[in-house]
Amino acid sequence: MAGIITHTTGVSGQHAQQRSRVDRDPVWVRWTLSFLAIGFAILFLVLPLVVVGVYALSEGLRVFLSALTDPDARSAIRLTLITAAIVVPANTLFGLVAAWAIARFRFRGRSLLITLIDLPFAISPVIAGLMLVLVFGLRGWFGSTLSDWGVQVIFSTPGIVLATLFITFPFVARELIPLLESQGSDQEESALTLGASGWQMFFRITLPNIRWGLLYGMILCNARAMGEFGAVSIVSGHIRGLTNTLPLHVEVLYNDYQLAAAFACASLLALLALFTLFLKIAVEWKLSRDARLAARDAIIETGLLPVRGDRSPRSTSPSTPTT
Repeated sequence: MAGIITHTTGVSGQHAQQRSRVDRDPVWVRWTLSFLAIGFAILFLVLPLVVVGVYALSEGLRVFLSALTDPDARSAIRLTLITAAIVVPANTLFGLVAAWAIARFRFRGRSLLITLIDLPFAISPVIAGLMLVLVFGLRGWFGSTLSDWGVQVIFSTPGIVLATLFITFPFVARELIPLLESQGSDQEESALTLGASGWQMFFRITLPNIRWGLLYGMILCNARAMGEFGAVSIVSGHIRGLTNTLPLHVEVLYNDYQLAAAFACASLLALLALFTLFLKIAVEWKLSRDARLAARDAIIETGLLPVRGDRSPRSTSPSTPTT
């Protein structure tokens, strides 16, 4: 037995030495890779944000504020917020239902449902906008029928909402599916065994366990909804004060050579993006912290780690009675 332990220890030590040799890169390699990574981030991420802020304030604070308080700008901001307020709850509800069905059940068409959820990732937003025009446009499949009923989808707010809904379709579901599959269903089955109803199990067991993942998916969905351009550009019609969202309003101002106003509105989108990024970082930190605490609690339960305040190590073998 001692020989086996010695041999195992020697082999593990050799593997550790080999790994340390592989991980110990030359200093110039580490500095070069770090410089390239930091330089790339500054050149393509930080510098554009700085340029947007500089150009937005290039003609003074008064022009900056007047660009944001312009009637067309206020209409674009209002339409962007209305679209996000409709799209995010709708995709959150669908993401919950779809993730629950995919993670908890095996049924015919499950693979097809997963493929359909991933479809917006594979299709260009411009193509998605053209599909909506072909379906709901005046010469589309349902366009004439909707027109007879007095309902206009394309070149109006419903078309913008549908386009944004399609583009942001996967974010919440794709965040919850792996989370629910990794957690398993043991706690939910125990709750049902103890007499809990389906809604009680969902609100007291399932939802608390996935709340941070759900919030993470909603943050990503909201960020994409506010910044969507391609599909919305096809179905909106670019009607100033009516169907222009904030990204489309920035394009209109830039094409009209109103650079200060365009960058002022763009800076508002950049601020929304930074706020979303900070929320994303906070949620990721919370998720990693909860994972570390859960791992520590699991180790404590196994007896390998003493509870805080208990200085005596736990014995993993039963105590021998004294004779």
